Amino acid sequence: MNDGSQPGEIEILVPAALGGERVDKTVSLVTGVSRSTAVELLAQGRVVVDGRVVRVRSLRLIAGQHLAVDLPPSEEETPAADSTVRFAVVHEDDCLIVVDKPPGLVVHGGAGNLRGTLVCGLLSRYPELAELPRAGAGEVQRPGIVHRLDKGTSGLLVVARTADAYWSLTRQFREHTAGREYLALVAGSVYDEAGIVEAPIGRSARMPDRMAVTSRGRVARTVYQVTARYGEPVVATLVKAVLTTGRTHQVRVHLAAIGHPVIGDDRYGGSASRPVVLRDAMSHGRFFLHAHRLEFEHPAGGRTAWTSALPSDLTDVLDRLSPL
Repeated sequence: MNDGSQPGEIEILVPAALGGERVDKTVSLVTGVSRSTAVELLAQGRVVVDGRVVRVRSLRLIAGQHLAVDLPPSEEETPAADSTVRFAVVHEDDCLIVVDKPPGLVVHGGAGNLRGTLVCGLLSRYPELAELPRAGAGEVQRPGIVHRLDKGTSGLLVVARTADAYWSLTRQFREHTAGREYLALVAGSVYDEAGIVEAPIGRSARMPDRMAVTSRGRVARTVYQVTARYGEPVVATLVKAVLTTGRTHQVRVHLAAIGHPVIGDDRYGGSASRPVVLRDAMSHGRFFLHAHRLEFEHPAGGRTAWTSALPSDLTDVLDRLSPL
C-alpha cells in the first residue's frame, strides 16, 4: 500500500473493477503481498469478508463487499542500521527523540522494503531502539515509532526510546491529546478565514491505495486557519491545519475534500495541485505540507512543545508568489 505493504489491518469495499475476482488474487492486489502469501493469510484466518472469516481462496468476491485483511509484522525481516540516512534531531533525552524529518524520507518500511528509511537512520544513532519490540512496545519494523509523516511531508516527529515512553506517547496519540499543527499551501482562495472539516476517512472503495472521505471511514476532524493569501502567478492560500484526530493522509484528504488540495499533491489534487508555474519548484513526490508544531505530555512529566520553521524548498515556493 503506502510505500509497500504495511503491518496492520487493511479494510476496503471491493471496487467494481475487482468484482468477480478470486479472494486470493484480490488480497494480493490490495495489500501488495505475493499470491502465495495471500493464500497463507487466508489459511491463517486473517481475511474477513462481510464480517466472516474466509479460508477458501477460490471464493469470488462481489463488488461492495467489505474486505478486511490483517497483515502481521514480519519477524524474519528487520530494518538494518544505516548511518547514511540523513535527518535532523532537534531534541533528545533518556525518554524520547524529536526529529525534523526531511521530505523524501520514508519513516518506516514494510515487508520487503526496509532499507533507507528513517528507522534505519535512527537505529544507527540509537541502537537501543531495536530492543523495544522485545519489550512488547511496538513492532520489529518500526521500533519506537508512535506516529508517522508521509514521505512527501517534512517536519516534526517524536520517537520513543523506552517502553514506558512508547506506551505514554501511543496513548496520547490514540486519545488525541497530543497536538499536531501543519502548514499547508493549498490551491485556490479559501473562502473563510477559519473553519473545521469534520468528515470520516477510510480507504477508497474505488482506488484501494488511497484514502477518501467515506461513510465507512473513521471519525476525522481538522481545524484550519488562513495565515496568508496569494494572487499571482497563481491563486493559493497558506493555512495552518490542526489535527484533533490522526487518520492516514488526513490533512491532504480533508483539504482536497473542500476543494483546496495541497500544492504538489498529485494523488489527491491532480492537475489542480500542481500549477504549471510551480511544477519545477518542488521535486516529484514533494508537496507543500510541513509538520510545523508538535506538543505532548512528556513521559517524565510536564507539557512540552517544539516548532519547526518551513524548510528552504517551501520558502522558495512562497517567494515566487505575490501576497494579497
